[in-house]
Amino acid sequence: MNSDQKALEKEALESLVSMSAVPKFKGPIGRMIGWGDKCFLTLAVVALVAIAVTVLLQICSRLFLPFSIAWTEELSRYLFIYMVALSVGVVLRQNRNISVELFHHLLGPRVQAAVQVLLCALIGLFAFLVLPYAWQYAQNGAWQTSPTLHVPMLYIFFSTVVTFALLLVYSLLGCLEGIIAMCRSSASLQES
Repeated sequence: MNSDQKALEKEALESLVSMSAVPKFKGPIGRMIGWGDKCFLTLAVVALVAIAVTVLLQICSRLFLPFSIAWTEELSRYLFIYMVALSVGVVLRQNRNISVELFHHLLGPRVQAAVQVLLCALIGLFAFLVLPYAWQYAQNGAWQTSPTLHVPMLYIFFSTVVTFALLLVYSLLGCLEGIIAMCRSSASLQES
């Protein structure tokens, strides 16, 4: 595949997501954020692969062994929870979350940036309000263990803290990117 085809595919993909008109951070800050994104996505992919291996192990034990392994269902559930928790921030940053985009393509770059600021501010406010309660919820698991794995439920319940902390951080990043985009001139927004 040549570079022209790759550029066309990237442009077509970005045209599907109207909110991608808001430029992301570049330079050292952008590289640090990109590294964090890759780190969280890698952990989420590891969790996804572990889910697949766990489910295959469960299927094989039911088909080929005289007994079924009891802990596989529980482990796959916990891996799924952490897969979602680790990827939620990157999904927000890439504007891949579920949204209704009926009129976004009709909006100018500044208005799209303002919409991003509004949405990220609302999500960040919600995450900020819920985060202390998520921590309280996680602490409830300190004296409980999971039924088959015997893992302290604190580690499982802590996924709510991870989810809302990442939503808070990434919503702040989205707000900053949107504010910077709103302050730029229209010509520079069209170029990026």
